[in-house]
Amino acid sequence: MNMNRALSTVLAIAATTALALAQPSPPKETSVAINGKNITIKYSAPSVKGRKIFGGKDALQPDNTIWRAGANSATALHTDADLTIGGVNVPAGDYTLYVNLDPKAWQLVISKQTGQWGINRDGSTSLDPTKELGRATMKMSSPGALVETYKMTLASAGGNKGTLTLEWENKKASVDFTAK
Repeated sequence: MNMNRALSTVLAIAATTALALAQPSPPKETSVAINGKNITIKYSAPSVKGRKIFGGKDALQPDNTIWRAGANSATALHTDADLTIGGVNVPAGDYTLYVNLDPKAWQLVISKQTGQWGINRDGSTSLDPTKELGRATMKMSSPGALVETYKMTLASAGGNKGTLTLEWENKKASVDFTAK
């Protein structure tokens, strides 16, 4: 009987662990090295799952709102290099990224406040405007086909330059940066 109890305990622990690992918005990471300095973004990647993500008032992320640029915890940026992101000077260090969903042109919001969950209990973002380092206007385009799972990409553009790209549903937004 002790063997059955031990087996039941092991199976219960394994099932609990498997459930914890099967996250609907799994953690992701994108990174790039420019001039020997690492730049890394950690985010969670939600999927469309038949929902309207961006746009009107019925969308998951309506126009003219602040989005945490992913799911779960707010999106985290770590840079070993001083950066200029779309005209915003970003010293080496840790930051939280949000996106202002202006229908004319999204803005990447860079916040000095870190360790945020991303949203408050009332559904608003945890962005504290007094902790903003700055906002960089993003170039908008279409990905060409539906992007089911949210994706962020950091890519080198040669020399000390790079590009951050966000893609999800029917939106693609990018902003160039320079490492100093």
